[in-house]
Amino acid sequence: MKLKDFRIEYMQNPMGLDTINPRFSWKLGSTEQDVMQSAYRIMVTQDLQKIWDSGKRNEDNSVLVEYAGPRLEASTLYQVQVEVWDNKGNHAVIEGHFETGLLKGSNFQAEWITHPFSSEESAPPVFYKEFSVEKEIEQARIYTTSLGVYEIAINGTRVGEDYFAPGWTNYNERLQYQTYRLDGMLESQNKIEITVGNGWYKGILGFTCTPNHYGDRVAALAEIHIVYTDGSKDIIVTDKSWQVTTGPIRSSEFYMGETYDSCFDESQSFHVETTSFDKNRLVAQESEPVKITKRLPALQLITTPKGECVIDFGQILTGFVELRTKGQEGQLITIRHAEVLDKEGNFYVETLREAVSIDRFICNGKDQIFSPHFTFHGFRYIAIEGLDDIQLDHFTACVLHSTLEETGSFVTSNAMVNQLQSNILWSQRGNFLDIPTDCPQRDERLGWTGDAQVFASTATFNMNVASFFKKWLRDLASEQTEEYGVPHVIPNILGNQEGAAAWSDAAVIVPWVMYQTYGDLRLLREQYDSMKGWIDYITARCGANGLWQTGHQYGDWLGLDKEEISNERTGATDIYLVANAYYAYSTELVVRTAKLLDKTEDAIRYEALYSQIKQAFNTEYISSTGRLVSETQTACVLALHFDLAEERYKDRIRKTLENNIAKHKNHLTTGFVGTPYLCHALSDNNLHDLAGTLFLKEDFPSWLYAVKKGATTIWERWNSILPDGDFETSGMNSLNHYAYGSIGEWMYKKLAGINPIEAGYKRILIKPQFIRGISSVDAAYDSVYGEIKSSWACRAGKIIVNVTIPANTTAIIVLPEKTEPVEVGSGSYSFEYATETSLERERFTMDSTLKEIVEEPTAVQMLNEHAPGMLDHPMLKFAYDLSVSEMLVNTPEETEQLFRSVIQMLNASKV
Repeated sequence: MKLKDFRIEYMQNPMGLDTINPRFSWKLGSTEQDVMQSAYRIMVTQDLQKIWDSGKRNEDNSVLVEYAGPRLEASTLYQVQVEVWDNKGNHAVIEGHFETGLLKGSNFQAEWITHPFSSEESAPPVFYKEFSVEKEIEQARIYTTSLGVYEIAINGTRVGEDYFAPGWTNYNERLQYQTYRLDGMLESQNKIEITVGNGWYKGILGFTCTPNHYGDRVAALAEIHIVYTDGSKDIIVTDKSWQVTTGPIRSSEFYMGETYDSCFDESQSFHVETTSFDKNRLVAQESEPVKITKRLPALQLITTPKGECVIDFGQILTGFVELRTKGQEGQLITIRHAEVLDKEGNFYVETLREAVSIDRFICNGKDQIFSPHFTFHGFRYIAIEGLDDIQLDHFTACVLHSTLEETGSFVTSNAMVNQLQSNILWSQRGNFLDIPTDCPQRDERLGWTGDAQVFASTATFNMNVASFFKKWLRDLASEQTEEYGVPHVIPNILGNQEGAAAWSDAAVIVPWVMYQTYGDLRLLREQYDSMKGWIDYITARCGANGLWQTGHQYGDWLGLDKEEISNERTGATDIYLVANAYYAYSTELVVRTAKLLDKTEDAIRYEALYSQIKQAFNTEYISSTGRLVSETQTACVLALHFDLAEERYKDRIRKTLENNIAKHKNHLTTGFVGTPYLCHALSDNNLHDLAGTLFLKEDFPSWLYAVKKGATTIWERWNSILPDGDFETSGMNSLNHYAYGSIGEWMYKKLAGINPIEAGYKRILIKPQFIRGISSVDAAYDSVYGEIKSSWACRAGKIIVNVTIPANTTAIIVLPEKTEPVEVGSGSYSFEYATETSLERERFTMDSTLKEIVEEPTAVQMLNEHAPGMLDHPMLKFAYDLSVSEMLVNTPEETEQLFRSVIQMLNASKV
């Protein structure tokens, strides 16, 4: 047994930590089975002096074990040693360290400094100071933040690799500061420069592209702490002794792009002005910073029909382009950004709306590397102007997002499903940029609560998002009010709007998902008042019937069932049915949270409220015979998945859902609210085969329709690109919008079968479920206890299942086509057995699948095109002949899909 992956507040050896009682986590690695931790001991020291010793504790807790020693000191390095004993008689040790920050904002000695420039000056100010160092340095740190987004240089060298620090928070209540090492960067004579762009603080944001949401002048705050080898110290702070100028960045906005003039000669310098901003709002960096995480080469140079010079990077991404070039002095190079080309092959920028996303670089005649500093774009293609000799290897797409560790992998026998998983992951990369944005390209890029809420569970499989959502949830709580509830976007720049169901429910659902995934009880405790506050907000607005039936609601946003007959975006499901379904669900989660936190009185009160809501829901929205007010897919899904319908009504609702899907030829019609739960509701209600049929549809509307159209990220709309290649033209058509990627949770939980029984996956359920069209799944998830693996294959009449359970956990394995669960401890397990599926069942499956076949000539054409000679096979010929004689005509696209499914089945069966 060995210990690995030691974390302190989810981070490895963090610096600038301001958590008063940090928590420690570690993982046990072992080749033995049934390994459990039997005891641990934690020792914290500082300069070899013992600060805290937990003593040997006979407990199996290895996740988020809280420090319980004396109060920590600011700007201090602490060493941590963890000893662990297991139930096999083994012993292991792991070590780490953490360094505290200033612990509270009021400990900053520096003054806020700003510039005297007029409001018409678009160039970011460059604050600077020269200083000398006369002694040998042992350690140097800088603690810094800004009103705006900043970059620091010491003697011309960039400090750190972060972008857009200090990040986006609710500046009215909270502002992060960062800590960076300066070891080895300081000389006897030094110059520090802090360039501050408009960013989220002052920059252009929102649908109307207006600036100054938090203030009309950027500012900086910084102090350098130097410790010399002789034990003495110096602190260099921002104050009136600093000066300010402007530099080669002549303008920079997130939406609009950046202009960089390398011919710019330094302008006049001025003395800075001091300003005020409450230092008590300052908090240390709470989540992972934004960095360049990948670099993608240019793949193809295209000349469009309009004559545009375009480069394709092969993937929609969020970030910017790095260009290596040697231009003439004064030469202007312009780079425009777009997600897609139109069907004629021309550069298409309509998805950007008012965000022009243009970067301009002015050359100085030398070899140069250009990339922007304070902007980012959502793009796959760039159009270049002003550069005659375009060489692909001079262009690199730099991918930017919060540096979240990727924790999941999901691969199947179906190439289109694998591309879907890639699309989900790329949309998460593109939109988890300091906050969970809706899209990264147009004049929006906001932290929509509804999008984040429906995607949160999928997000946890793909990446470690514990700190990322912790930061965002703290801002959510800070924006929440008794009068307006929870805003629709966090941080809120849209002004006062009354809370809306499914969106504002993020206040309850996201903390609960984080607890289920990471076992983080402290997060629930921190967010508990916010969770309760949202329920109380709704309750205060309920009528005499105990239901919430007032105010603006998004309903089942972008649901197709209403767009079939109108241009409204709320879907056909009664908007207040949606609101009260979420009201009930969130109340139930508050009950569970209250019990976990030993809030007994609250638990009793909210449990009674939950019962009342559920009864009122049945009275208002379900008839005495089980008929829903809205017999839509989403209404049925919410009633079933949230367990709202009385038992006597469930069969009819389940049948209504099945009939509705059949009416739409086995296609979904759900929007933002119904889609995350649709396949779950089917799989959990004896309709798993139907869930698989929906999931693998390739024509509109479906997840794989976008894949078939060449998507590399998740679209905002099911029909963002129409079958004829045209675009949906509502003015709201992002091609990188992760909400419908919420199907990823079902893929991991149902197809791979990885589920938590206890919070943090301390106890695990492995229950993979087959669907037709996929013959194997190989998935892994790196939980807080270690990696969980689940893979299966069904081929040649045999089922093979391989499972890995991490040490210090236990699991229940439910094998496909088996009824008896297998209880196991940690270790790796393999199962191989004959499938119970007979040849006749396979024949029946194919016959059923082909029941929508088109007339014979088209069918034969499809077969000959996609599987020459397959019609000679007796099994396929049998199904084909039977279907042709009985079935109605469908479209060629549906025919192609049907025969692809048949061929996949034949290949999977090795027939």
